[in-house]
Amino acid sequence: MKNNIHFFLLFFIGMFLTNCQDSGKLTVVTDLPASLKENSGMVTYDGGKTIWVIEDSGNNDNIFKVGLDGKIIKHLDVKNAKNKDWEDLTKDKQGNLYIGDFGNNRNEREDLVIYKLPNPEKEKGDKIGVEKIKFYYPQQKKFPPKDSKLYYDTEAVFHWGNALYIITKNRTKPYDGKALIYKVPDTEGEYEAEFIGAWKTCDNYRTCSATSADISPDGKTIAVLGYGLLWLITDFEFDNFSKGKVKQVDLEVRTQLESVCFKDNKTLFLSDERSQTTGNNLYTLKVSSF
Repeated sequence: MKNNIHFFLLFFIGMFLTNCQDSGKLTVVTDLPASLKENSGMVTYDGGKTIWVIEDSGNNDNIFKVGLDGKIIKHLDVKNAKNKDWEDLTKDKQGNLYIGDFGNNRNEREDLVIYKLPNPEKEKGDKIGVEKIKFYYPQQKKFPPKDSKLYYDTEAVFHWGNALYIITKNRTKPYDGKALIYKVPDTEGEYEAEFIGAWKTCDNYRTCSATSADISPDGKTIAVLGYGLLWLITDFEFDNFSKGKVKQVDLEVRTQLESVCFKDNKTLFLSDERSQTTGNNLYTLKVSSF
């Protein structure tokens, strides 16, 4: 009996600590499903009533529609698209969905691809097809390069115009905080990614590398996410948007934030992966307050 009481006491303490974790500037919307603990990208099609989510390497080749109550509404099998390391989602004005299969922790991949899917909201079955946008970074000559040139992991992409804008994740040793920005067409094919420029975020390797990105529906604000930091870019011109006005926001939380998308022009959705008793939450943040 004592053992049972001790077990339930520990269980409820754990639940209390999990639900009361510090979310900093973020507002918790819901816990995401336990089966999506490695969520890595999301978009919304209906003004924030639901989200579509992917997971990263080692998980199934699926996309999931999730309600704001944290329950999975629907999932689709993505045909002819292996989840080697899916790291971000974005969509275009026509509703096409793009999955960035470009996670590259060791900087050794030569098979980078972005999958283009039709609008999943219109899919009546349980499977969805893809077109493949294959690309490579012309500056990378070795796979992997030396430690001081580990710029070619990627977790962030957004769509604008007729192109996909890629922001790389820095893994250099020693860490120099530099992200590379590239551009590829949004149509099926094989491309040399167009180098747009380099962007110095900050110097702390724990917080300063890009993990996701999105652009507001009106095209006036770009959000780039890191592990606890957010960069809001305004007053920019394409293609080198990093030369615009950049506001760095400390989110006052250090969970594994992996995904960001605009709910509307003034509000962001963010999510983090599960790590022990923290994370796997969906959050909102009012960007108009910064």
